[in-house]
Amino acid sequence: MRVLVYPHAMEVGGSQLNAVELAAAVQRLGHDVAVLGEPGPMVAHVAAAGLEHIPLDPGRRRPSASTVRLLRDLAVRRRLDVVHGYEWPPGVEAFYASLSGPSAAVCTVMSMDVAPFLPGSLPLVVGTREIQERAAPGRRHVHLIEPPVDVTANVPGHPVEAFRQEFGLEEGPFDLVVVGRLVAELKLEGILTAIDVTGRLAAELNLRLIIVGDGPARPEVEARAAAANATAGRRAVVLTGQLLDPRPAYAAATACLAMGGSALRSLAFAKPLIVQGELGFFELLTPDTEKTFLSQGWYGLGDGPHEGPARLEAALRTLTTEVRLRGRLGDYGRRLVEDRFSLERAARVQVDIYQQAIAERPAALDALGTAAGVLRHKLRRRYQRLRGTGSRDDFNAVARRPG
Repeated sequence: MRVLVYPHAMEVGGSQLNAVELAAAVQRLGHDVAVLGEPGPMVAHVAAAGLEHIPLDPGRRRPSASTVRLLRDLAVRRRLDVVHGYEWPPGVEAFYASLSGPSAAVCTVMSMDVAPFLPGSLPLVVGTREIQERAAPGRRHVHLIEPPVDVTANVPGHPVEAFRQEFGLEEGPFDLVVVGRLVAELKLEGILTAIDVTGRLAAELNLRLIIVGDGPARPEVEARAAAANATAGRRAVVLTGQLLDPRPAYAAATACLAMGGSALRSLAFAKPLIVQGELGFFELLTPDTEKTFLSQGWYGLGDGPHEGPARLEAALRTLTTEVRLRGRLGDYGRRLVEDRFSLERAARVQVDIYQQAIAERPAALDALGTAAGVLRHKLRRRYQRLRGTGSRDDFNAVARRPG
């Protein structure tokens, strides 16, 4: 098969990493895969994975008729079998290109909710069982591919010396590592809570929080980290900024605090994991809590932000005092990702989805309803921005309770 993978952005993030790593794994199965995207840090990942990068105008509208025409023209010239869009704008554009072009369309949504206006006949891939069940009514196919992990590239024992030296991280403290985008949606609440808890506990425990990432919320994170370090009287919170290759940070961790794909990469390095969510949610992954996360994804909702400090402190006190438990949880997590979340397994499932999409083309009748839904969404977003209530990640913006 000839496949074009189209991530929604080329900045470093979980959905984009998933798109590129899975594209490379599909290519290793013998298929021809290229990646379409604007300039950005992920282009280096595309090249390192041995994939062709096709440039895209960063100033385009999203979605746009011009991009649909580009996708259709690429499909004709390159005899593409599948155009695979990640998140809703590329998914919508891939769908419209498929109506008048030779390629089938597939859409993966790694956000916490699925845009309701995505065409019902468009093959959809989501990352959790809970989202799959919620999105299924009215749709032809909703497939499940839980965020995959390259268990060959992400392994315990990855070199950490250069990372420690660059950021002045001497060995000895209990290092809690967070890797992720510094954005208000989903992540900021938990990161700020972790900073405050670290600053408060640092006088009692040899604890250090290492935050790896960048984004629009970085000034707020830096200010809170400075306050925590002043409280601790030492460098208890360290910000490294974005790392194109965060593996040394995972490997240097004593434990990780994470959600989504970052949570699973933490496990690949045999690290105990505290799963971060919203509304005060922090939960240590154990064999007893595994079932919850396999159902709802690597995320959760508490009863309010006021719960967060106590829940995180309890997990940290357990891990800092029980060294043998840390080892057992690390080994258990590594086995879990090897058995259930390997990249090779996910690639085989993805190929099956492509083959089914080629055999079952989307319905042209979906086109009008999708266009109307996108227009309503755009108008609503514009109104929210004018009122100052808009969010950067529209389908990651609100904590949602099941049902």
